[in-house]
Amino acid sequence: MTNFVFSSQVNQPIDQAIETLKATLMNHHLGIVSDVNVASIIKTKLDEEIGSYRILGACNPKMAKDMIEAVPEAGALLPCTIVARAVEGGTMFDFMDPMAVLSLANNDVMNAVAVEATKKLKAVIVELEQ
Repeated sequence: MTNFVFSSQVNQPIDQAIETLKATLMNHHLGIVSDVNVASIIKTKLDEEIGSYRILGACNPKMAKDMIEAVPEAGALLPCTIVARAVEGGTMFDFMDPMAVLSLANNDVMNAVAVEATKKLKAVIVELEQ
């Protein structure tokens, strides 16, 4: 376990788990704005297998707008990243810890967004684990 993510395992295959995640995120006013299939890229570019591994970008437009208005370069820290990876028995989600990442900016608006985003993502985890 690292100090920049919090994780949750779902006992579903990765594609089904991602659909469950999307629905759960929507319940907390978050949505997926990007989906990078890392396993497919590695297979295409290196002809190697790493197992299912996707990087999902979650976003709340209001929080993103507030951060960008406060610090235009904040886009480099957006969106909240969620890794979905196949593990034995299901799918592991690794959620970027907004507090760890957004504190890099040392800005009151971004710190407030980090607190709000962390609450939302932890609520998503609670719902996923029910």
